[in-house]
Amino acid sequence: MPLTERDAGFIKICGITCEDDALLAVAMGADAVGFIFAPSTSQITPSRAREIARRLPPHILTVGVFRNEAPERVIDIISTAGLGAAQLHGQESSHESMAIARSVPAVVKAFGAGDPDIDRAAAFGAAAVLVDNVTPGSGEVFDWRLLDSGSARTKMILAGGLGPENVADAIAQVHPWGVDSKSGVEASPGRKDPMKVRQFVLNARTAFSAMDAEDVARSPQSPSVDGAIYDWLDE
Repeated sequence: MPLTERDAGFIKICGITCEDDALLAVAMGADAVGFIFAPSTSQITPSRAREIARRLPPHILTVGVFRNEAPERVIDIISTAGLGAAQLHGQESSHESMAIARSVPAVVKAFGAGDPDIDRAAAFGAAAVLVDNVTPGSGEVFDWRLLDSGSARTKMILAGGLGPENVADAIAQVHPWGVDSKSGVEASPGRKDPMKVRQFVLNARTAFSAMDAEDVARSPQSPSVDGAIYDWLDE
């Protein structure tokens, strides 16, 4: 399913390096998996990512993660590997990001917490923004208060040190559209811990459900007369 058609409650497991971990994330209920092509303990080759992505169900979004890569290279890898989105995790300009967005299914643009460009997602051609620590990919939690109310105007994916122990608090406080975890669900660099992945997804799903219930409770009620629900058929 394309990124633009997905509802809130999006869960991505990033840093996939092998088929077993990809299938684990899918089995545990994740919506997306991420393949890192930038220097990282979880870096993967485009050919290997393609092999893994081909074995995943069609509803799973496959995301290629890049940092300050040439637009032409990003487009080529996304196309060759058959991935559903490019996540730009560097200092890509709005011009570079927009050029990529014109040639790939979707772009997720990452920003450091507090970056004023978070509210300019459209200028980057981004279908969603990912908000991370000011040091991208550090795996460290940042102060969620740095996210102002304007950040909710687009599909925001919260990242930065999220794991099973804090994802529910993060969702309750920030109300993001989605969440993303890499090191927080690892057993060792580049490999996932099945129990951590399972608990992360479970805790996130529970928190998203609570968030939805809270939003419904806050929404305006139907017009009523003396506390009763108004029904025009009674006229």
